[in-house]
Parts: sequence; C-alpha cells; structure tokens
Amino acid sequence: MVDVGAKPHTRRSARARAELSFPDGVLAAVREGAGPKGSLEALLEVARTAGILAAKRTGELIPMCHPLGVDHVAVAFTDDGGSRLVVEAEAACTGPTGVEMEALCAASVAALTVYDMTKALAKGIRIEAVHLVEKTGGKGGTWRANPGD
Repeated sequence: MVDVGAKPHTRRSARARAELSFPDGVLAAVREGAGPKGSLEALLEVARTAGILAAKRTGELIPMCHPLGVDHVAVAFTDDGGSRLVVEAEAACTGPTGVEMEALCAASVAALTVYDMTKALAKGIRIEAVHLVEKTGGKGGTWRANPGD
C-alpha cells in the first residue's frame, strides 16, 4: 500500500456511475411488478443498501485500497422509462486519501445487485459504462469527466 500517513486529512468526495441496459420488455416487466424478486421499488432499495455496504467495505474488497471511514454514501437510480437504468453513487470522507474507489464500488455493487434480482427474466442484461464522474479534494483538487462520459 502507498504510505498516506503524512498526508493532511482534508474533505474529499467522489461520484461514480454505472448503467444497466435491459433487453426489450424486461425493465417494463419489472416496473409492472413481474420481477422475480419483487417490485422495482423494493429491488432498488435492496440495491441501494448493497451499494452503501460495498462502499463501507471497499478496503476489504480491493487489495491495495486503504480502508476509510466514510462520512457519507448515497446511491440513487435514474429510470429513463425505456430499457436503461442509471446508478449514481456518491461517497465522502475527511481523510488522507480519496474516496473514488468507494464511489466506484458502490455504483458497481448496486448494479450487480439489480442484475442479480432481474436475471431470471433475461440473461442479456448488461452493466456498462462504470466510471468516475467527479472527485473533489486532496492534492489533485477537483476533477470532472468530460460531458457525455
């Protein structure tokens, strides 16, 4: 692991995104209550919880990642009304290193949970475009992905 012991503790935050693409009719069926593991609302609450738990345990999942005491984690979903669902995760802490990995883990595990809870309807569900959207704080300051990323 990189030694971050001498780095100042500053406020840091990160946002990450993952997108799910469903075969025709699959997400519509879940919206209508035909999901094998419950309604869309229930499914998203389970996925939100999974994402938050993943962010809190990132240091255990990623071998060289520092364990951080996160101050805030949020996971939100955007349903386009069609065949795509977007997961956006935010993480924040005051510490010596950034929380990009925590936000990425939250978005990824939330997306994986949605996949798990809908895969009985179709195996062709795709998790796509997992990426960092923005990070703030630390020596590098603020960074944002290009619009459209």
